[in-house]
Amino acid sequence: MVDRLPPVRVRFAPSPTGRTHLGSGRTALYNYLLARQTGGQFLLRIEDTDQKRYVPEAEQELIESLNWLGLQWDEGPDVGGPYGPYRQSERKEIYLEYAKQLVEKDKAYYCFCTPERLARLREQQMHNKQPTMYDGLCRQLTLEDALRRVRQGEPHVIRFKTPKEGSITVRDYLRGEITVENRTIDDYILVKSDGWALYHLAAMVDDQLMRITHVLRSSEWLSTFPLHAHIIRAFGWQEPLFVHLSVFLKPSGKGKMSKRESAQLLQDGYSIFIKDLEQLGYLPEAVVNWIALMGWSYDDKTEFFTMQDLIEKFSLDHLNPSPAAINFTKFDHFNGLHIRHLAIEDLAKRVKPFFVKAGLKVEDQKLIQIAPIIQERLVTLDDAVEMAGFFFREELEYEPSLLIGKNMSATQSLKALQECERLLSSLDFTEKETIETALRSLAEHMGLKAGQLFGILRIAVTGQSVSPPLIESMVILGKATVMERVQIALKRLAEVVQESSA
Repeated sequence: MVDRLPPVRVRFAPSPTGRTHLGSGRTALYNYLLARQTGGQFLLRIEDTDQKRYVPEAEQELIESLNWLGLQWDEGPDVGGPYGPYRQSERKEIYLEYAKQLVEKDKAYYCFCTPERLARLREQQMHNKQPTMYDGLCRQLTLEDALRRVRQGEPHVIRFKTPKEGSITVRDYLRGEITVENRTIDDYILVKSDGWALYHLAAMVDDQLMRITHVLRSSEWLSTFPLHAHIIRAFGWQEPLFVHLSVFLKPSGKGKMSKRESAQLLQDGYSIFIKDLEQLGYLPEAVVNWIALMGWSYDDKTEFFTMQDLIEKFSLDHLNPSPAAINFTKFDHFNGLHIRHLAIEDLAKRVKPFFVKAGLKVEDQKLIQIAPIIQERLVTLDDAVEMAGFFFREELEYEPSLLIGKNMSATQSLKALQECERLLSSLDFTEKETIETALRSLAEHMGLKAGQLFGILRIAVTGQSVSPPLIESMVILGKATVMERVQIALKRLAEVVQESSA
């Protein structure tokens, strides 16, 4: 058991500017776990103030990805709640009002510098090897003068008036206290000239108004963490507890994982995008288990977790701030574990779409029969098609030469398959033990190893050199189908014999 916190209010606040990746999924998961564990609330807030980069399809994919992972939010743009709207583009006037409050408190100021002046300033600073920061020209303006220029319609932004003396100390739950010299912090823009607030203001205002108690977000925000604390303190608000989560590294451990690697990963059957993982045959339970352990651990031996396990065992104290390398081999391992944890009917239901996608007409009852004999062998759900597609194919396609048994000639193999046909035609297909015993006796009678005979029969019945257990497969296929496939194989093998003797 972990020590229970009082009920928390946490938020997952993505910007829908691209596809939903594993890092976002894990941030949402940790927030969700903390809320469920403490009996608190988990909010979804869409941070779409950057209208130029906003992608409507990205928001839809985000919603679908979180739903697929099993992360339901208590408040959000689609379900509402007492602190809405939960879409930042619908809160524009709120942010502007709070920005004006900062101006009145002398904690922010209007800046009228043109983009051309700022570009020249940046270029000069880079040439002089100086930090690229705003030089504070408009800090000197009186509020009266600034308001006059605003009323006259002069283009402007609102900048935060960062203190230039002393330092600020902020506290990250995982890293402890972090002290930064104020002179190194820029006078960041809070509201752009088009009236849209930037993240630095909007997120802090929203966290306050939505009564967020804990902010779990990526460690990429550490660099602007002192600024955010300055803004919160400028309003005199209580700060939420900040937890900056580790970033994901490439599988090699060298460099931060980025979206650019996705094309190569897809060729290998993997992806960093949650929606792709669903299509590649991964279980949401496995994704949750895997990403939970990239940055958190319960102990040094437990690795299998259901969502309920995670809700019970998750703890902020066991989070690791060190970057975590993405290990897809481990992911495959977890997916296999969770596939084997599924009830047979559930597994059959989950593999069905992959058979349908492959153009196969499947029977639900037959899928339920097949599921137990493939469950131990599956790594991903789409493996089921390659492994068991033969159950639903009208015709099998395979190279006839594969019907030649190991260390056997085509003639010997033909004779062995003919004997198999005679034997199988006399058997009742309701008892697999009867079939197996009879085939093993036949192999012994013919002076063959059981593997040689079974290998020929496997190709004839499944069209594959590797398949689920052969006898179980034959029972599921039924006697009529098995006999038909054996007879087709006999014709193909006879042609091989004929060609070899020509």
